[in-house]
Amino acid sequence: MAGTHTVLLTLLPTVLILIVLAGVESAAVKDVKDSKAQGASKRVFMPASDASNFFKRRSRRSPRSYEEDYAEQRVKMAANERRREHLEEQNNEYENYLEEERDEQYERTREKNEQWREFHYDGQYPRYPHHRQYV
Repeated sequence: MAGTHTVLLTLLPTVLILIVLAGVESAAVKDVKDSKAQGASKRVFMPASDASNFFKRRSRRSPRSYEEDYAEQRVKMAANERRREHLEEQNNEYENYLEEERDEQYERTREKNEQWREFHYDGQYPRYPHHRQYV
């Protein structure tokens, strides 16, 4: 029984809030009758017919204005510049990576060759085979 009372007491405020909110038509736009508030809302909101015509004002085949072309060109140029900088940065990173890899490979090869020469040197001939004199 106590559980039922608890559930009812928690649901009662929720139901009251929903009933009050159902009566409110809109919380975002105030319904003020003075002309200043209506003038501001007239600039922000427009009738549905004007809103649909706003996007249909320029048809597909009509030429675009200079400002539209210039704005589109600036957007494309900015995107190309960002793409070029990104690719240049990637190329620099890759070149640095390759240079480090080549240096490491060169060092490993040099060490291996040096160890091989030390191991195979018997003391009778000069160290390097290309210094030997062939008869």
